[in-house]
Amino acid sequence: MRASAILGVVGLALLAAGCEVSNTTTTTTTTEPAQSPVERGQYLVSFGGCVDCHTPGYFFGMPDMSRLLGGSEVGFEIPGLGVFHGPNLTPDMETGLGSWTEEQIITAFTTGKRPDGRELAPIMPWRAFANLTPADKTAIAAFLKSMPPVSNKVPGPFGPNDTATAFVMRIVPPPGAGAPPAPTAP
Repeated sequence: MRASAILGVVGLALLAAGCEVSNTTTTTTTTEPAQSPVERGQYLVSFGGCVDCHTPGYFFGMPDMSRLLGGSEVGFEIPGLGVFHGPNLTPDMETGLGSWTEEQIITAFTTGKRPDGRELAPIMPWRAFANLTPADKTAIAAFLKSMPPVSNKVPGPFGPNDTATAFVMRIVPPPGAGAPPAPTAP
């Protein structure tokens, strides 16, 4: 008898005997160790690109990680709106978020509104951050409040008619939007 015929007979015998034959696959699941809210917030901040716009030296290819999220010396010029620098996100009381509550921090990065009522620069992706889970929003705020304070007052903001005092990158509007001409040297 061929092997396939033997297996068929054995299968039929088991079926007739009321036994169930199934092809099961064993899977293993690895679980990450539980993260504290601060650890989760650090992960989300690094993954969310916050370091890019809020860390000195980042746009010059040499981020100063000793001043992580301490504010950028590079401003973004948005035609018609002005120049905006990524502010200091550390809990420094004078130049950062030290006087902000966690709820105020969450409101700012999820609605685009600061505690003083001023709107964040349009380049801030608050609409994307608004979709985070409540636990992830709280984790980001907890991480920012837990960081070592960095004393670094960034320039600006500068209105559309103000002269910026630091390095500026110009945001080019989409075709047809009519960007104003680049400033000329005096």
